[in-house]
Amino acid sequence: MDKLCSKGGGSIKTIEIIEPPKPPQPQPQAQPPPQKPKEAPKAPEKPKEPEKPKQPEKPKEPEKPKQPEKPKEPEKPKQPAAAPAPTSSIKLYSTEFFLACSVGGIASCGLTHMLMTPLDLVKCNMQANPKEFTGSFQGINKIMKARGVGGLLTGWGPTLAGYSVQGAFKFGLYEYFKYKYAHMVDEETAYKYRDLLYLSASASAEFFADVGLAPFEAVKVRIQTTLDPVTLKPTFANGLFSGLGKMMQSDGIGGLYKGVPPLWMRQIPYTMMKFFGFERAVELIYSNLSKPKDQYNKLQQLGVSFAGGYLAGIFCAAVSHPADTIVSKLNKNKSMTIGQVWRETSKFDLMTKGLGTRIVMIGTLTGLQWLIYDSFKTAVGLPTTGGAKKAPAPLPTPTKAAVAAPVVAKPAAAAPAAAAKPAAAAPKKEEKKDEKKH
Repeated sequence: MDKLCSKGGGSIKTIEIIEPPKPPQPQPQAQPPPQKPKEAPKAPEKPKEPEKPKQPEKPKEPEKPKQPEKPKEPEKPKQPAAAPAPTSSIKLYSTEFFLACSVGGIASCGLTHMLMTPLDLVKCNMQANPKEFTGSFQGINKIMKARGVGGLLTGWGPTLAGYSVQGAFKFGLYEYFKYKYAHMVDEETAYKYRDLLYLSASASAEFFADVGLAPFEAVKVRIQTTLDPVTLKPTFANGLFSGLGKMMQSDGIGGLYKGVPPLWMRQIPYTMMKFFGFERAVELIYSNLSKPKDQYNKLQQLGVSFAGGYLAGIFCAAVSHPADTIVSKLNKNKSMTIGQVWRETSKFDLMTKGLGTRIVMIGTLTGLQWLIYDSFKTAVGLPTTGGAKKAPAPLPTPTKAAVAAPVVAKPAAAAPAAAAKPAAAAPKKEEKKDEKKH
């Protein structure tokens, strides 16, 4: 409202001008929220299939009372995987099996004896030429100074050939005789007297093996012990074929087999101890281990074969050494006899001269032989040797009550029948008598 003042007639008038009221301003209207785009029309729903009538529920079985849970056993440490069962097309104890064992024996004996040629050369000369060869190391040094390393291989040809033949007979026939002798009796008896089985089978096999070895052994010893005193080169022959020819000319066939009896004296006790000692050593080793044999892998089983073979070889050397000394002296001097060697040689020297060298040689030799032999067997899928199974359980014997029951029952059942027959027959006889009277 404004006030105006006007002067007129000496008086002041105040005029109030009243402003008209302002019209109310329109308030902004709230905008409606944006509408969502319309969804596409839904496809018409398929008519629902009529519900199948519900089958009546089976009555629930009453719950069994829960048994108290057993306390969990502590987990056992995992053991290494057992050796897989050998798979082979060769049937055990067939002709192919025995031939395979013979081939394994060739590799076993032929290769190992050839590798031991240097020690065998020195050992033979210590027995045949004790004045020139006084010890193992002295003999090796003497030969190497005179001929070099090659001189230590003197006689390797007849050694390889002879012991290959011997190995084929020894191992092949041992498996054959062991099988045949075991089947002459029942299984329980064979296990009980298995020591006798090992000894008899090995002795039988070695008897034939020595006949095959004898000609080659005679040539080997003659080549190794007839050396030039200065150059130490062999003076008899340079190799197997020349040596065989010369011995045939000088000694005939009899000269080649002259050493068979002393070979039997040396090799049969040696082989008996070799197989018996090995079988028993392997059995002892497995019996002191935590698992049976078939739960060890092939490498572990071959380790047991080598250990058992080495232990057996130590005893083999001691048992057969006196006869080995006699063989060396006989082959060096063809005019001597076993009796002469026995009388002219000191008994102490006969049993101990060269024994240390022979123990090292035979122990290593026997261990390697069993390792090679069993390695060949596993290679063709056959099991390793040794580790005899437990004795079979004896058959159950019938009790006295079981035997007596049928005996008592039979007469009791038969008695009434026997008594009834005469009773039925009696009236008939009386009737016949009455008929005759009439």
